[in-house]
Amino acid sequence: MKNIIWSFTLFISLCVYANAQTSTLKIKVISESNNKPLTGATIYLSEIEKGAITDINGLAVIEDVPDGIVNCTISFLGFKSEVKKLNIPYEDILVIKLMQDGEALEEVVLQSNRSTRTIRRIPTRIEFIGEEELGEKNAMNATNISMVLRESTGIQMQQTSLSSGNSNIRIQGLDGRYTQLLRDGFPLYGGFSSGLSILQIPPLDLKQFEIIKGSSSTLYGGGAIAGLVNMISKTPEEEADMDIMLTQTHALGTTGNVFYSKRNNKFGVTLYGSGHYQKAFDPEDDGFSNLPLTKSIAVNPKLFYYPSDKTTFWFGVNGTYDYRIGGDVDTIENDDTSNLYTEENISKRISTQAVYTTQIDSIKSLYVKNSFAYFNRNLTVPSFNFKGDQFNSFTEIGYHQKGKRADWILGVNLYTVDFDEESSTLERDQSDITTGLFVNNIFDISDNWILETGFRADYANDWGFFPLPKVSLLFKANNSFSSRIGGGLGYKIPDIFTEEAEFINFNNVLAINKDILEAERSYGVNLDFNYDTYLTDQIGFSINQLFYTTVIKDGLLLTDITTGFFEFENAQDDIVSKGAETNIKFTYKDFKWFLNYAFIDTRLNYLNGNPQKPLTARHNAGSVIMYENEKWRIGYETYYTGKQLLSNGAKTTDFITMGLLGMRNFSWGTIFVNFENFTDRRQSRFSPLVLPPDTDPTFTEIYAPTDGFILSAGIIIKPFGQKEHH
Repeated sequence: MKNIIWSFTLFISLCVYANAQTSTLKIKVISESNNKPLTGATIYLSEIEKGAITDINGLAVIEDVPDGIVNCTISFLGFKSEVKKLNIPYEDILVIKLMQDGEALEEVVLQSNRSTRTIRRIPTRIEFIGEEELGEKNAMNATNISMVLRESTGIQMQQTSLSSGNSNIRIQGLDGRYTQLLRDGFPLYGGFSSGLSILQIPPLDLKQFEIIKGSSSTLYGGGAIAGLVNMISKTPEEEADMDIMLTQTHALGTTGNVFYSKRNNKFGVTLYGSGHYQKAFDPEDDGFSNLPLTKSIAVNPKLFYYPSDKTTFWFGVNGTYDYRIGGDVDTIENDDTSNLYTEENISKRISTQAVYTTQIDSIKSLYVKNSFAYFNRNLTVPSFNFKGDQFNSFTEIGYHQKGKRADWILGVNLYTVDFDEESSTLERDQSDITTGLFVNNIFDISDNWILETGFRADYANDWGFFPLPKVSLLFKANNSFSSRIGGGLGYKIPDIFTEEAEFINFNNVLAINKDILEAERSYGVNLDFNYDTYLTDQIGFSINQLFYTTVIKDGLLLTDITTGFFEFENAQDDIVSKGAETNIKFTYKDFKWFLNYAFIDTRLNYLNGNPQKPLTARHNAGSVIMYENEKWRIGYETYYTGKQLLSNGAKTTDFITMGLLGMRNFSWGTIFVNFENFTDRRQSRFSPLVLPPDTDPTFTEIYAPTDGFILSAGIIIKPFGQKEHH
């Protein structure tokens, strides 16, 4: 009995002792600059693998912390992390002041997944290009967005026409038709308008790009098998903003851009206009243009209305007129009526966008959005004319509920496309109507794990029903390391506007036969690892490693049926794209060094021998060194493109391009000069671009730059002064 009493007494004593060895730790996190509380800061105790998130008052409470010495890491997006050695118990509230970090990623709210979460708390991998980097790309190319996309890891701008400059976005080796190009979430650039779209979108009124690689059809419907690019426009603020940008190139290209925005109490406005003139440019002096004669105008006014703090309505109109003619330079400049080859493109685009959003209460919101788009293109080459109109409409209604641990997005949308060809006996008109229902959920399983699941059900007239599930998982070990894995299904409705058809100017391409063709379907998976830290107080380091696989079934192929005509058919085997992307960043004071590498292995399994996809380099690498402070921004970049295969199996040469950018900021604006491809690497140095005769030339496939070295200089005038960047 005595032993039992002693054992019981010892047990009680141990319990009391154990209980006495734990304490409650309270930490308040504030900004050093203004002493305001930081909501959402992370507190992590590495020894016990325990943590907490600060509340609206900047306070975090961690219970049952063992007494003794613990290492505490305090971190917040956009601020330098702090590591404190604490002696527990700590009776008072520990106040931590964090210093803003100019090199850290801003607390950016992304729009492409329709939630209101920041980039660090979204399981879907979304690449972000912000306003500061867009400013650099503006200086490199003020005419269109091609420079923004071309220099992103794993993205290739594939030029399909020497005469017009027509280009498509290739993500991870897949054709341009598998990438969905969006403007503020609206699909305005698909189908007939896709090839010229890249050349007709100036970047000055855009504040950020959001790029999702891999199947994204669950988010936005068909066409996003390779991924999507969502361009987010600038919105008005109470402080007026105005940019007047003038650019001149040595290739006799002149561009003017004007952007203005201002918000009052109830109303706001953004006004944007752009004009561009390019003289026919022939760097080889062979009599054939490498840049077409171009005249283009774009306008984009938007009106914003704020009836209350909870409701916003905006309406915008986008209009573009674009004239370009390439080919024989004498014919272009002298308006010669001879039969030497020219390709003329006249296109007109007008679209409207309307968005209504309202906050029902503190956690629920509703939005309604609609767009109408009209595109007309007239393509003329000797003895052939291709002309048509395309009408698009898009309507979506969505509901968003943000809970303590879960975000829900539910919605329905309707997308219509109607293409009408003029003056053709091939009857290539096509109309498609797609109705979609979608639901998406982001759930905080714990402080370290976040799960995103989604499901879309699309029904396309004449093509059938498409169930599209997706799932993504985010793991955050601490503020430095995170990993994402995700996958989903995708699909693409066939149309005649493929890269192969564009290459032959749609001449003798037969219509889509809905009775025998199947829609293309895909599945894909992404896995990435991200590590971000400071090696010393002044040297920052980050690395992101991505692995991916995408498989496309029933790929759409254009085949020669030996009668001088071309028809579409479904591939008998899969298209498989797999590879890896590596992005590394070093920072030291005012210097940044970016390194990237992309391995792209795209296989066309329907061909004998399982060959590599033509015009797709397996190895690509880049290096960008930047120096920037309040006054100066200087960048030096080097890009390597590996060997590629042509359609006939011949192997191209690899090549390196280099660029140098200098920008000087003043209180009234910026002056800049850009030496693009200053080593003058162009395809004509490796192989011919055009083969005779001049009246009916043969064009070779384009695998390298065609315009060579371009020197540009310009000025950005800011009548209201420079904005402050942190």
